[in-house]
Amino acid sequence: MERKSVAGSIRNKERSKKKFLDAVGKILRTKGHTALKVSGIAATAGVDKKMIYTYFGGIDGLIDEYIRSQDYWSKVTIDEVGKIQPRLDDGGKSFMEEMLLSQFDYVYKNREAQKLLLWRISEPRKSLRKLTDTQEENGEYIFKLLMDPHFKENAEEVRSIMAILVSGLYYLNMYAAMNGSIFCGIDVDTSKGREKIKKAISFLLNQTYENL
Repeated sequence: MERKSVAGSIRNKERSKKKFLDAVGKILRTKGHTALKVSGIAATAGVDKKMIYTYFGGIDGLIDEYIRSQDYWSKVTIDEVGKIQPRLDDGGKSFMEEMLLSQFDYVYKNREAQKLLLWRISEPRKSLRKLTDTQEENGEYIFKLLMDPHFKENAEEVRSIMAILVSGLYYLNMYAAMNGSIFCGIDVDTSKGREKIKKAISFLLNQTYENL
């Protein structure tokens, strides 16, 4: 009986923790990071706010654990960093194209991803910095494995182009979500408009590989 009681207590704790983490995500999606307060999180989770201190040591611990759970940066850039099977004949072109297009769609469909992007440029926080560092580590792995050997002395120019492409795709999704969907005459919130952007991504990537 004692063993069952302990197991039940552990399950209850995990369920309550998940409710708190889900509540952080819901508030982030609907109201933004400035609305993440103890009372609001507890009310959304339907769990006594004292448990935030018991399980996470306080609201900072809860928020940091939520941020750590959002490892979509590594998932979007590469599913398993150490297990890429690169096509050596194209210098990583097909992989980079797939990565850019998947990021474009992922951020568009994921409200939490959008809010985390906004949060990252709004407030210094160690756990947010960790997301940035993870993204950079994965990017560096990809560059060194696939692109640097292909472009050689032009590797830095390619990194600059990729920086513009990635940040531009993030911004277009953020713009469509926050301030309207028309940008340079393209409706980023329609299938037709997004296909035009995707074709532009492929075009720019092709030009990069053909001319550098």
